[in-house]
Amino acid sequence: MLKLFLPNQHVKSVLQIKPEELIERGVKGIITDLDNTLVEWDRPDATPELIEWFKLMQEHGIKITIVSNNVEKRVKLFSNPVGLPFVHQARKPMRKAFRRALRDMGLQKDEVVVIGDQLLTDVLGGNRLGVYTILVVPVAQTDGFITKFNRKMERRILAWMKRKGMINWEE
Repeated sequence: MLKLFLPNQHVKSVLQIKPEELIERGVKGIITDLDNTLVEWDRPDATPELIEWFKLMQEHGIKITIVSNNVEKRVKLFSNPVGLPFVHQARKPMRKAFRRALRDMGLQKDEVVVIGDQLLTDVLGGNRLGVYTILVVPVAQTDGFITKFNRKMERRILAWMKRKGMINWEE
């Protein structure tokens, strides 16, 4: 059961994810979380570096869809200026929003990666669907109330995984 919380890969930032590596793996699409994955949860806009990363992925033919548990207003204000489709109030780790993103991109689950900063929503949801998952270090050190609770649970899960030798990265 706890293996469902184990990401396939761990990176410090989405900016470390290179399109060439994704293409080599057969990836044609990215389903990504928004808050604390792409930008801080209280930052309304994409950073210039992130905009360049979006363009780079798209230049390599990699589609991107944002799947967020946040409300429509928040996700729309971020997504529309950068021209990315999105699913709001996704209820991750439920699979419905992930399936919708796959359908909207016209891709199969083996052609997509899920990127996020939380084990209990992004990684669990992606793994339940059978998609390659990439955990990123949160871009902000502060969180909303529910996320603070999730982070406590995640620390326990990660500590158990480290003791069992399942992960070897340092945060």
